[in-house]
Amino acid sequence: MTGAAVTTANPPVRRLADWSADRLHDLADEHGTPLYVVDVERVRENAARLRESFPEAAIDYAVKANARKPVLGAIAAAGFGAECASAGEVVRACEAGFSEIRYTAVNPPARDLDRVVEVADEHEITITVGALDTLDALAERDWSGEIYVRVNPGVGAGHHEKVRTGADPKFGIPIDRAAAAVRDADERGFAVEGLHAHAGSGILDTEDLAAHRALVKRMSELADEIANMGIDLDAVSVGGGFGVPYHDTEAPLDVDALARATREAFSADAQLGIEPGRYLVADAGVLLAAVTTVKPTPETTVIGVDAGMTTLARPALYDSFHEIRSLATTAEDRETIAATVAGPVCESGDVLGRDRELPAPERGDRLAVGNAGAYGYEMASTYNSRPRPAVVALDGDRSELCVRRETIADLGGLER
Repeated sequence: MTGAAVTTANPPVRRLADWSADRLHDLADEHGTPLYVVDVERVRENAARLRESFPEAAIDYAVKANARKPVLGAIAAAGFGAECASAGEVVRACEAGFSEIRYTAVNPPARDLDRVVEVADEHEITITVGALDTLDALAERDWSGEIYVRVNPGVGAGHHEKVRTGADPKFGIPIDRAAAAVRDADERGFAVEGLHAHAGSGILDTEDLAAHRALVKRMSELADEIANMGIDLDAVSVGGGFGVPYHDTEAPLDVDALARATREAFSADAQLGIEPGRYLVADAGVLLAAVTTVKPTPETTVIGVDAGMTTLARPALYDSFHEIRSLATTAEDRETIAATVAGPVCESGDVLGRDRELPAPERGDRLAVGNAGAYGYEMASTYNSRPRPAVVALDGDRSELCVRRETIADLGGLER
């Protein structure tokens, strides 16, 4: 939104106050609400900062954070690879021009494997295997290409228990069995290119950084053990999960300190790999909503808006905090009240924010919800038969509608 050139000197986190209220109003006038806005220029800035901190690392973008075309195109142009969680993300990454694509198969459905193997005939795809029987499934499809082995390192970190993957048995082969799994894959003719592990999502504070450092150390030791078996690995990816402070009272992630800690703990004779997602896109996006109802109650003032848990699932799913700002032109002149910002879904969990100090609202006001660039539109649903919102991409002074608003007619389009 600033129009500044790409630089690593920008503030680590963009807050809602840094977005132009006038421009957001103009976008809402043109495209309606609810509306996601993503700033591609900010994505480039975040990518440049990360590359500066990790100059020698293989950086693969976690596509699940935001898979909109302008975002993918900008990150591919930055020279990053793509780390994909589904066949659909693999196809999107191919279309966006990523030269290095890895599919991390977590309990992969047969149709996903079929599609990825098909795509691999025309693109270089590496598959990350988190269970030995996935090797069987690949062999059944006559595929014996390059693989990573996903390891469960036994250490997790992150902002919520639902995203602390590093110690969850769902993810990866237990670290004490991983070397044997690599040997098995090698003997079966698969080209084992690397190892992969992921502690969790939202690594931000000292405790999380300690868990990340422990993960890196364990993975390095495992890589050394595998090298002693006579199997050379090209890379060891220690995942992503680099956090963004959603509360304005939280200090931003010191990415340089994270990089130093990672390098200090990494001793493997292989290239270090990281897989950031949220860090690249979270503060590059906002969600715009319109006030539809103002209801004073004995407990709070309920501000009803046209965006809810079907638009932004994170507050309902993880009890996540997102900053909320009134865009009303007279906001500074209004009384400040304690309010609950709630959506239109008939669920008590359909709340975007509780106990927020906001200017007294009026119907028709617009609110902006911050740090919505990661896992915002990607998690949107059509629950209650509510169409998903539109998405606008900004790039300097230009704006582009990159996802049109769904209609009710769209919702029935798949029915027979």
